[in-house]
Amino acid sequence: MPLIPGFQLLFTVLALAILGAAAWLLGDWYFGQWVRVDGDLVHVREAWRLWLGLGLLAWSFLGRPVVLALVARRDVVPRRATRRASRMIQSDTGSRLYVEDDGAVVGGGPTAVLTHGWGLDSTIWNTTRDRLGGSTRVIAWDLPGLGKSKGAGLAQVRLETMAADLRAVIERVGEPVVLVGHSIGGMTIQTLARDHPALFGSKVKGVLLFNTTWTNPLQTMILSPLAKTLRRPVIEPMLHLAIWLEPLVWLSMWQSYLSGSAHLANRLGFGASVTRSQLEHTTLLSTRNRPAVMARGNLAMFNWDAKDALKNVPCPVEVVAGGIDILTLPHAGKAIAESAGARLHLEPGANHMGFLEQGEAYTAILSAFLAKIQPPSARAVPPTAGLKVPNAEEAPEPADGWVPRVAT
Repeated sequence: MPLIPGFQLLFTVLALAILGAAAWLLGDWYFGQWVRVDGDLVHVREAWRLWLGLGLLAWSFLGRPVVLALVARRDVVPRRATRRASRMIQSDTGSRLYVEDDGAVVGGGPTAVLTHGWGLDSTIWNTTRDRLGGSTRVIAWDLPGLGKSKGAGLAQVRLETMAADLRAVIERVGEPVVLVGHSIGGMTIQTLARDHPALFGSKVKGVLLFNTTWTNPLQTMILSPLAKTLRRPVIEPMLHLAIWLEPLVWLSMWQSYLSGSAHLANRLGFGASVTRSQLEHTTLLSTRNRPAVMARGNLAMFNWDAKDALKNVPCPVEVVAGGIDILTLPHAGKAIAESAGARLHLEPGANHMGFLEQGEAYTAILSAFLAKIQPPSARAVPPTAGLKVPNAEEAPEPADGWVPRVAT
């Protein structure tokens, strides 16, 4: 959502200012001053400038562990942005999509397709997938241009393309699915319902939305009047600048990551119980994704609307909103639920990344939702069983969409 990138830019500027101050202090110490003592010129270097400059320089590149220790809790079991067995598929939009499949389930029931939020990738769902414990087949994919998915170009970074790519994933699954989306993932699902309503009820058997909105996110975030006022004179020019100066922006983002400044920006999306590895995981993903893609996606959100997209879908819909979500205020989820005649779950202590920070509560909602659609007798089998993936001898050429990959 646009608020976090805005704060990321602010903290990136702060990180660069600290680095600049370090350079100035060290330079001032090195050149020193010439002062006259008893008639003689003496070259004087003030030690405090050296030590303060070295301290700021160290903070600029080594501050991350300190910031994490100060603003997040110690982990019981640290999480990692690890990959699993995967494949690449080709979408009609021109995107090449990275898809992970946790394996088929014997006994029927829809497959859960998980769509992540903006600036992240499918690894953000790893804990959710582990908590499901093989009770259902789970598909997690990277949105085009993020993670390991390759987009069709910056001009195609828009919600309509993401929805078409989600449709390509659904068609490749070859089974009924339940769509689960967080933030822009939920916006993508609503766009799919708006643009391809025939999929719902036939291939899509249920929709579960986490912390999302139905319109331009600037309208459903904190400080909305200010954000909308600043949109054209400040926010949009800054995003275009990030596209034009992408190499420099990316370099400065990594420096902000090393200093811990980027972690401070991402901390705004969490509540009181965020752990260090959760904050580190989220910040790492938002740093290593291309700034130009991130900026183009934020620009696309400003002109997006899917009001009442889920109003008449012939399948169950449920919405989860965070009680302290500052990026998509609870009334955004309430509006979607009221339009769709859906059940609204309000998690009191959850911020925008509630599904990660309060994973047990969110996964319990997901499991209960799946149980309404999926027969309880279903049992999981290994990921290689039941997949519509040809073996090495039968696999078509990459142009046909099947490119088997292994986890890295």
